[in-house]
Amino acid sequence: MEKKNAKDLFAAGMGEFAISHYDKSIDLLTRAIEADPHYTLAIVSRGAAFLKLDMLDQARSDFDRAIKINPAYARAYHLRGLVSEKKGDSHSALDDLNRAIELDPEYGAAYYSRATLHANMAHTEKAQSDIAMVTHLGCRNMESFMNENNVWQTQHMRVEDAIETELQR
Repeated sequence: MEKKNAKDLFAAGMGEFAISHYDKSIDLLTRAIEADPHYTLAIVSRGAAFLKLDMLDQARSDFDRAIKINPAYARAYHLRGLVSEKKGDSHSALDDLNRAIELDPEYGAAYYSRATLHANMAHTEKAQSDIAMVTHLGCRNMESFMNENNVWQTQHMRVEDAIETELQR
């Protein structure tokens, strides 16, 4: 039997994650990490699977490990913040969410998580500010996606074609 490489194991693990088979995902991601101990995406993904199963200590361990390997990995801080929030440590959660946003100011999911945390902490104005940023980023990202994929022009051309057809009748 051919030995699978880390990327193949990662892909298989993410396939299991996508269909909510977190135990299988953890097994495959663990094998990917064993094949490549510095595979931060696999480490963070396994941590996310642990988080889905409420295995918070294992999740935190993976996020800590990913941050040690890559201190600029915003997603690892975001997810570690979610672990802290689930454990009832709002201040550590806020520190990690702030760090995730500092590292990636366009990371909408981190703003959303921080807004939820602020709301739970009764920081209404801060929660509203973060939700406004989520909305702004969502609209901007959607417009960018549509422009990149030429959706606007395609829709415009369809309207012009329809008008031209109607005028020729």
